[in-house]
Amino acid sequence: MDHNENNRPLVDGVPALERKLAQVRRAQEQYAEYTQEQVDRIFRAAALAANHARLSLAKMAVEETGMGVVEDKVIKNNYASEYIYNAYKNTKTCGVIEEDPAYGTMRIAEPIGVVAAVIPTTNPTSTAIFKALICLKTRNAILISPHPRAKGSTIAAAKIVLDAAVKAGAPKDIIGWIDVPSLEMTNTLMREADIILATGGPGMVRAAYSSGKPALGVGAGNTPAVIDASADIRKAVNSIVHSKTFDNGMICASEQSVIVDTKIYDAVRAEFQKRGCYFLSPEETEKVRKTILINGSLNSKIVGQPAAKIAALAEVDVPEETRVLIGEVTSVEISEEFAHEKLSPVLAMYRAENFEQAVQYADRLIKDGGYGHTASLYVDEVQQREKIAIFADRMKACRIVVNTPSSHGGIGDLYNFNLAPSLTLGCGSWGGNSVSENVGVKHLLNIKTVAERRENMLWFRTPQKVYFKKGCLPVALREIEEVLHRKRAFIVTDQFLFKSGMTSCVTEPLQKMGVAYQIFSDVQPDPTLACAKEGAALMRTFEPDVIIALGGGSAMDAAKIMWVLYEHPEADFADMAMRFLDIRKRTYEFPEMGGKAYFIAVPTSSGTGSEVTPFAVITDETTGTKYPLADYQLLPNMAIIDTDLMMSQPKGLTAASGVDAMTHALEAYASVMATDYTDGLALQALKNIFTYLPECYENGANAPLAREKMANASTMAGMAFANAFLGVCHSMAHKLGAFHHLPHGVANAILITEVMRYNIAEAPRKMGTFSQYPYPKALSRYCECARFVGVTGETDEEVFENFIAKIEELKALVGIKKSIREYGIEETAFLETLDEMSEQAFDDQCTGANPRYPLISEIREMYLKAYYGA
Repeated sequence: MDHNENNRPLVDGVPALERKLAQVRRAQEQYAEYTQEQVDRIFRAAALAANHARLSLAKMAVEETGMGVVEDKVIKNNYASEYIYNAYKNTKTCGVIEEDPAYGTMRIAEPIGVVAAVIPTTNPTSTAIFKALICLKTRNAILISPHPRAKGSTIAAAKIVLDAAVKAGAPKDIIGWIDVPSLEMTNTLMREADIILATGGPGMVRAAYSSGKPALGVGAGNTPAVIDASADIRKAVNSIVHSKTFDNGMICASEQSVIVDTKIYDAVRAEFQKRGCYFLSPEETEKVRKTILINGSLNSKIVGQPAAKIAALAEVDVPEETRVLIGEVTSVEISEEFAHEKLSPVLAMYRAENFEQAVQYADRLIKDGGYGHTASLYVDEVQQREKIAIFADRMKACRIVVNTPSSHGGIGDLYNFNLAPSLTLGCGSWGGNSVSENVGVKHLLNIKTVAERRENMLWFRTPQKVYFKKGCLPVALREIEEVLHRKRAFIVTDQFLFKSGMTSCVTEPLQKMGVAYQIFSDVQPDPTLACAKEGAALMRTFEPDVIIALGGGSAMDAAKIMWVLYEHPEADFADMAMRFLDIRKRTYEFPEMGGKAYFIAVPTSSGTGSEVTPFAVITDETTGTKYPLADYQLLPNMAIIDTDLMMSQPKGLTAASGVDAMTHALEAYASVMATDYTDGLALQALKNIFTYLPECYENGANAPLAREKMANASTMAGMAFANAFLGVCHSMAHKLGAFHHLPHGVANAILITEVMRYNIAEAPRKMGTFSQYPYPKALSRYCECARFVGVTGETDEEVFENFIAKIEELKALVGIKKSIREYGIEETAFLETLDEMSEQAFDDQCTGANPRYPLISEIREMYLKAYYGA
């Protein structure tokens, strides 16, 4: 086995490489256990050692490769050590790097393992230093594959970093290299490493990405520099020359072409000449053109060479001190040799008629071979912000530098201190790369996120004002004048209330206050979009500043939709009705309400709770589509619950609305989103309903206390489900009403006990998803409701069965039949719609808060049981 001068075994073949890989991997496993303090000490020592050797390494690189400028390579080496250390000296890369106890998250950094580093001949020492340092900082090992023409200087740089790291406490094999590089060994290394840092030609980068391992490669650069008519010409030209001559143009971000607005073209040309650049004649341009490419590829003999030497190769006589050769060309097509990346002090110069043409030229030049890399613009950055925006938008480049030497600007932290310093510049998907930014330590870390279970912030939303007590309506309405100072009221109600004269309870106080009003009384059950549009059109003519909804759920729903159309005629109901998982995170942002009109809800029945909820349902009469809208923007501003308006409710309405309120309370209490704030309301609503609904049903007109308690129950249940939401019983009832026109309260009454039996499963197929709902607990929740209304039993199961019996008894007392079929819905019609009803019920907004997340087949089964009577 051959050894080098330090008695290290030479890596000169695949077997030796395999042995070295094993050593490096063992070293990395040891290094992975180091603390942040240990790593930072090693990182600093290695950076200092590399910086101390900046001159000797620069000389060695130029002597070995015959390319570049010693003095500039000194800067590169200095940059690779000093700037990289400065950028990452305080960066946490070991263990817990970020912790947020409030949100219960912790981010933990882990090394990737062994990094395969491919080093180019153009930057043999600085790139080796850069890659070795970021690997040390991240507790990765690195095994370097140098370019055959630069192996001596690359290995020397790696050895300096390794020796300093080991002296500071690093494992002795944490950095390794291939002594006799070959394509076979490089490919083997890339296949067996954990990640690849590939800097080199397109072929090498493609090989890295096809190795089967994660790779961070860089694309080719072909940077165009646009000089706008507004630019500072002296700054622009000197910046370009400074960049283009740096290390004889070998940085991949350096300018390859300059595109100049015709209005300043001559001045720019003169400035280039003044700064030592040579403009080639047409004949000389042709000679140099044939020297740039050989058989379609960049001529390696010009890479990193001085301008005069390149001119001599092309048999063009130029002064020895010439800094840049400039060919004035017109074509930006790939067939033009000057349009290619040249990695030398050779520059193409184009004349553009205007800024738009300059941008077109730059775009094409990037497409010729610089996709994703860098683009440069010189412009008045104060007065011409729009041009910067246009250029940034059009360029498919991951670094767009403005008024900056692109060689220095692209690598970061020299001319802009918020651009990460790096000698590996990602080009994104445009350049066939996995990253689109300057590569740094974060790209060599695996980040583990520990996320502890947390309950998100909850809420309790109600109207701004809720007034209640028998006879309170005229007192509450005085606020329209005395507090709100409103002048024009729009009343939304139905034909029955209008013709029976019940609207006078609102109109008479308005007349006394001198408030103008208009009545819309064409609301029908299951209000339609056409009805809402008609009302909104009248609103736009009348221009109310207060809207008063008077009636049951239909009047409330219609008024809410009119309110939306009045304030936001552009509203899209399909978007507003889009189902959401969390009302705070919905895709559609509901328009803000109240800009034109204050909304007052005055219920005349006790069941829907619409006066305190953010819900409304509207039907598109042309398609039959029901749009259930849910958003707190729909919450009325004021609710007035006056039992005087409810005394004459007929028995059927009393029964349906009363059991509807009971269903609201039960579903809100069992909901995955139930809270202490909603629980109390739901429980008291249930107690009121079980206590007072029978009396309201039998003798409502003569039972003011019972009516008031039921009114309170309806509103309290509404507040509960406005915040805890409902469940699958309501989902199914919505569709039963839509398909077979069964009154909503009746549909809920028939379904509720079947849904309750379904929900109590201790091992359901699916459970509702909400952070505060840890396990199935519907049985215990229903039992809490049962015990609150006086139901007893020795076990939860017995209590639950007794509660079901009590609910069925209440339903029977108020005339609710036992099955869907008993309401005259034909079996054939029901079965024909069953599958579609089940699917639509599953996708109803209410389903998501159900404690047991239902399958469509399970909803279908519940429908069947409810139809035939379980």
